[in-house]
Amino acid sequence: MRILCLAIAAIGVSSLSAADLPIREVTLYKHGVGYFSRSGALAPGDSTQLDFKSSEMNDVLKSLTIRDASGAPIGGVRYDASEPVEQRLAEFPFANSGQASLAAFLDQMKGSRLELRLGADTIAGAIVSARSIGSGPENRVAEKEVVVLLTDANEIRSFDLGAATALKLADPKLQIMMRDYLTILGNSRSRDLRSVHIDATGTGSRQVTASYMTPTAVWKSSYRLIFPTTGDPTLEGWAIVDNTSGDDWSNIRLSVVSGRPISFITQLYEPRYVDRPRAELAENRAVGPQVFEGGFSTGEVGGVMAAAPPAPAQLAKAESAARPGGGRGGGGGSSIQGQSGASLLQSDSAAFRRNEVTNSSINVDTEGRDLGELFEYSFATPVTVKRGESAMLPFLQEKVGARKLIIYSESFGLHPMNAAEITNATGKTLDGGPITVYDAGAYSGEALVETLKTGDKRLISYGVDLGTRVTTKFDSTQANVREIHLRRGILTSKSSIQETKTYTLANVDAARKTVIIEHGQRPGYTLIDLKAKETTSNAYRFEVALAGKATDTFAVKEERVYDQNTAVSNMSPDVLTSWIQNKALSSTGKLQLERIAAKKAEISANANQINQTQADTNTVVNDQGRFRSNIGSLNNVAGQQALVQQYAKQLADSEARLATLRDQDARLKVTANTLQGELNRLIESADF
Repeated sequence: MRILCLAIAAIGVSSLSAADLPIREVTLYKHGVGYFSRSGALAPGDSTQLDFKSSEMNDVLKSLTIRDASGAPIGGVRYDASEPVEQRLAEFPFANSGQASLAAFLDQMKGSRLELRLGADTIAGAIVSARSIGSGPENRVAEKEVVVLLTDANEIRSFDLGAATALKLADPKLQIMMRDYLTILGNSRSRDLRSVHIDATGTGSRQVTASYMTPTAVWKSSYRLIFPTTGDPTLEGWAIVDNTSGDDWSNIRLSVVSGRPISFITQLYEPRYVDRPRAELAENRAVGPQVFEGGFSTGEVGGVMAAAPPAPAQLAKAESAARPGGGRGGGGGSSIQGQSGASLLQSDSAAFRRNEVTNSSINVDTEGRDLGELFEYSFATPVTVKRGESAMLPFLQEKVGARKLIIYSESFGLHPMNAAEITNATGKTLDGGPITVYDAGAYSGEALVETLKTGDKRLISYGVDLGTRVTTKFDSTQANVREIHLRRGILTSKSSIQETKTYTLANVDAARKTVIIEHGQRPGYTLIDLKAKETTSNAYRFEVALAGKATDTFAVKEERVYDQNTAVSNMSPDVLTSWIQNKALSSTGKLQLERIAAKKAEISANANQINQTQADTNTVVNDQGRFRSNIGSLNNVAGQQALVQQYAKQLADSEARLATLRDQDARLKVTANTLQGELNRLIESADF
């Protein structure tokens, strides 16, 4: 069965090749995008085609710039629409459904004019129908394809398409539609690709440069910190780049940029519809191993002598002597020779010797420059990375200020960490990444460091120091009153609690060590008689020199000061007396509190008198009730007149006593109000 693909050759569709703009420059960033620059020549009236993944189109449309070397304007830019291929093909009056036959395709064009070449004859007519004629059970086997035409002689005739040597659609519009249909089918071979077309105008040849940003794999950096047996350490930096662009990078100018600029995705490629009157805001996107942050301030260590950094040669010699057998750490065997890259094994009659890891044999030819908050490394030598491949490119090899030490934090447990303090004096920004540390030619461990600006320094830890043990002991004291103040009737006392954490450091190795103790900061606590060498956002760092085969202690004393407020009006005279006896009270405060205490004592004494008067009054009232009851009972008994007269006299005396008590109670209450006013004035005027 002849299928539709045979019709393509028969109809004779041709395609034009577009001019090529090779990639000339690539810049990789750390936030997921890359800058690409293409350039090439365009002939008069020519165009070039750039293919992108559909996921890249938003960034391309946001960043594409086109420049002409002569400054002449570019004719225009076209690109494929975002609708799916099936949706674009659905607009045509015919369709190609997979393995459709030629007859089935022509049957969709009933009424269209078709020219058939049968041998030496050419027959033309309008298509009536087309079908496949089969034989066998249920016509499953197709024998031939036929088309039925209404010829120019007004005859309806059937023709075998297999016998035709050529087909032609006579309608020019239908021919154009057929070409467009086949072009879309040809471009759909890669369903995810979208094409951007740049058209040239004018009469002369043009040198065109197209630049754009697309999502790209971020470049990575890795370092080797090499401590030689003698001399200054070396820091090597390697950039790891991945070519996932779909194009070869052949002899391009490559740059890598350290920093985190803001980048986001805006939907520019997909059609956008606005549902009025609602407003749609743009979508914005904000930008493992433990790393040590940089210090905010520095100072001298208080209370102990700061350790002087040991000379590299002495430290290497001491560490070598401390290892079992006095060698360079570990047993014999092969190792990588950094100078030649070959693995050599040398021996003599006594023992095996292995090669030391030294600096790599690389030619670092990069230019570094600041780009505001970013830093760019540009490789001077052209770089070639095939699509789907990755590359390691050296961008740094310099002597650095680095010294070996150990660092301890309570979260580490018993043993501190082998560490190094790196000072970036390279004049360049060092991008963050892993660091492999080699000491005296041997592998020592690995670390991770954040991006390090020039002039900054950072601590890295790369192993556990099993030759040093650190323990801690905690102690605290009772609260001590430091200051006493009184204002507006509120007594404020400033008290302090002192706490001490003692670090005990034991060095079982013979080598002298420099220890950095990282002591966590606590809100409200300050150091006493001690100043940190360096302060981070959440810790103090103290530097201690630890001799070989020795044990030492280092105490960190801190104090927390807090306020306690009490209203003086609620204090009893006894409580005030205890404050008056406090040594932290000033002489002025003592005098004022004594006056307040004395007035409170007067008020207390007056209150006691009032209570006693009221108690006496209650007693007299109770006695009067008893006298009246007795008089009432005796009046009914003969011969008791004398006793009645006695009770009557006592009742009269109690009335006089009751009047006196009531007068006394009134005077005491007046005195109480007077004393309370005087106390209030004393409290309000007190200020110290």
